[in-house]
Formats: sequence, structure tokens, C-alpha cells
Amino acid sequence: MPADQLTRVFAALADPTRRAILARLADGEASVNELAAPFDITLPAVSRHIKVLENAGLVERTRTAQWRPCRLRAAPLETAAGWIDHQRRRWEENFDRLGEYLNELQRQENAP
Repeated sequence: MPADQLTRVFAALADPTRRAILARLADGEASVNELAAPFDITLPAVSRHIKVLENAGLVERTRTAQWRPCRLRAAPLETAAGWIDHQRRRWEENFDRLGEYLNELQRQENAP
């Protein structure tokens, strides 16, 4: 995933309404009206949130006759999770090295 795509994914995930929409779509397809039901915001506002999710590649809309369901696309989430996991491992390695260094300093300090 290009860096700009990763940026769009994280920007989309930054909003709690969009995260709630994604959580709902994890249970299956839904129309915009169904996605809007739990929110106290206008239908156009929900549509704008869905558009942000679409631009990030997290949601796709399909067409079945008159019904235009939204569907979760998990691949960008998996890529973002991979990036986060890589960063976590790097920090853990850095903290492990720092811990070893501090232990060595303590040993030297306590040596006769």
C-alpha cells in the first residue's frame, strides 16, 4: 500500500463515526440508511463519512437492482495493522536494548 493510501486509511480511522460504520460493516453489507440509523446525524453526513471510507479503500458500494449496499474491504486494514505491528516490534527491540544497557550500567555500578 503506498504511503498516501496508508495516510488515507489512518485519517479515515481517526473518526469514531467512521470506526462505528466499519464495525457495523464487519457484520455484513448494509445500506446507507441502515448505517445511518444509530447516529444522530443527517443522511448526507453519513454519506460523506462513507465517501471518506471509500476513498481510503475501506468500503465499496455495489449495486443490486435498486439496492446499493456498502461492503467492508478488509485488505487496507490488514496492511495498516501490519505497519503498526512492524512499528511495535521496532519499539520493543529498542526498549529491550535499552533495558539491557540499563542492566549493564547497574552491574557496573554495583561491581566492587
